[in-house]
Amino acid sequence: MRESWQPCEPELFAVVWDSISLHRDAQGTEDQNLLAGHLAMFLNDYNQAQDLYLASSYPMAALEMRKDLLHWDSTLQLAKRLQPEEIPFISKEYAVQLEFVGDYTNALAHYEKGITGVSEFQEHDNSCLSGVARMSIRMGDIRRGANQAVKHPSRSLKKECGAILESMKQHSEAAQLYEKGQYYDKAAGLYIRCKNWAKVGELLPQVSSPKIHLQYAKAMEADGRYKEAAQAYENARDWDSVIRVLLEHLNSPEEAVRIVRETQSIDGAKMVARFFLRLSDYASAIQFLVLSRCGDEAFQLAQRHGQMEVYADIMGSDASVQDYQSIALYFEGEKKHLQAGKFFRKCGQYSRALKHFLNVPDTDDSVAIEMAIETVGEAKNEALTNQLIDYLMEESDGIPKVKCTLAAPLVSRVKTTFLCVWVGNYRNAHDVLFSMYMELQTQKFKIPAEMATNLMILHSYILVKIHVKRGDHLKGARMLIRVSNNISKFPSHIVPILTSAVIECHRAGLRNSSFSFAAMLMRPEYRSKIDPKYKKKIEAMVRRQNSPCPFCGFNLSDCELLCPGCKNNLPYCIATGRHMVKEDWCVCPHCQFPALLSQFTELLETESTCPMCSESVSTSQLKISDCSRYLKQDQMEL
Repeated sequence: MRESWQPCEPELFAVVWDSISLHRDAQGTEDQNLLAGHLAMFLNDYNQAQDLYLASSYPMAALEMRKDLLHWDSTLQLAKRLQPEEIPFISKEYAVQLEFVGDYTNALAHYEKGITGVSEFQEHDNSCLSGVARMSIRMGDIRRGANQAVKHPSRSLKKECGAILESMKQHSEAAQLYEKGQYYDKAAGLYIRCKNWAKVGELLPQVSSPKIHLQYAKAMEADGRYKEAAQAYENARDWDSVIRVLLEHLNSPEEAVRIVRETQSIDGAKMVARFFLRLSDYASAIQFLVLSRCGDEAFQLAQRHGQMEVYADIMGSDASVQDYQSIALYFEGEKKHLQAGKFFRKCGQYSRALKHFLNVPDTDDSVAIEMAIETVGEAKNEALTNQLIDYLMEESDGIPKVKCTLAAPLVSRVKTTFLCVWVGNYRNAHDVLFSMYMELQTQKFKIPAEMATNLMILHSYILVKIHVKRGDHLKGARMLIRVSNNISKFPSHIVPILTSAVIECHRAGLRNSSFSFAAMLMRPEYRSKIDPKYKKKIEAMVRRQNSPCPFCGFNLSDCELLCPGCKNNLPYCIATGRHMVKEDWCVCPHCQFPALLSQFTELLETESTCPMCSESVSTSQLKISDCSRYLKQDQMEL
């Protein structure tokens, strides 16, 4: 038997022999044919190895060798002799290889041979049936292959067969398979190529591709089916095309306007603007030109057709300073003083705005004067202020009086801000209001409540200086309390007025009011503006009447029961009503309510009962208590 082998060098033989000795199938065997077969296989003499394996005690080794080597013809021949039941499985493996190399005819034959028809091998049979479907289509038997693919449970098979048919230009059959496999985008795309619009329409609800919807929309529009086209354009998110179809073919401007507003489409807005322009609806055309950012075109259209007020309203707060100026110049040229003043004010040209407001005809006089007042308030310019005052205090027969056109409806809307724009000169504001007040009385108009209140507050401020100068600090303090309670009407002098209130209340012995206004001055927005010569005294005054929060230690007023630092509601002392502090904590021995020990002890010097439960308490029963239990209880209740 050794003589039939091909000669080899001793070293190669030794290596091969070592390999055989390590081979799992060779270990422990005494069969020389099997051992020789292994050696022949390692020497690539497969025919010799097959003969030796067949002559050995384990002939299946020959079948296994051919299968491992993918020698399918030899494998099938051996399987007929050694293991016929393996033929279907070997045929299937052989068919896969044949399909891979493009031998579709033989692949089909072997896929067919691989079908067992046994339920136990259903998965194997399905794989073979898939191959039959693919190979049938590739061999030109499209009906058989397509039917097989349709009956097969696999979606992926339908996709594979559809792709094969698509490559063969069989678009209709491919589309049907894609549809059966629920690949709706691919199916719809092929139905479009076949111009089968009925099927495309059926599939559209399941189609997600905007490209498919767009193709369908274009086809429907070309066919004159505009409703379907508009819906398909909408599904494709082609809003400009939707708007175009709605305007040009369906005459649905309302729907087009809705879409423009929702999508903010610039091109769509231009189309809507052109549509309204054809109808001579200039206001709507301007609106959509502005929306489409065609500001210059909108301005020119408004200028040509007298629609500048519409244009101005549409621009609203989005307009630039240049836009406001252009509008103002237009109204100035048209001698429309009220509108010109309004837009000069918007672009910050207060002098020109005031000039126009003061030139408004009597029919709009009240509105114009109110706007003039607001303009001067915004400008905070002394020259403009004096100009307006001179206008309002216009002299007749040498006697100053407010213009008689200031009827009650106007005066009731006069802005307090205007009355306080004169820095340090509240006397002027007082005189204006007094003159208006007297004029209204002369004209027998009802005095508006706002005017009367404002005059009273300004007069109270003027009285402060008079009483302080006379040394009557109590009267001065009372007037300052009134003014400070209306401090929002003096926006330019909040800190000086509050400082004066603190000082005068302190001098007059009104300690609570003095502390209250001092606490206001300690707010972050005012604290840095306090006059340095008063700052330390005011801080000390506030500090003396402050105590720490028992929860977080934040320093707050004794009478505050809500901590600004930790936002906790604070327990209160039953003897004073102040908030509790940790270092001075005791409780009533009867009701267990907390009290400040120092204050409760002081109270018991004149009283003998607890102010909460009315039970008798002596100072000997009071002692410093641990407050942690009470604080935890309060937090749990929160």
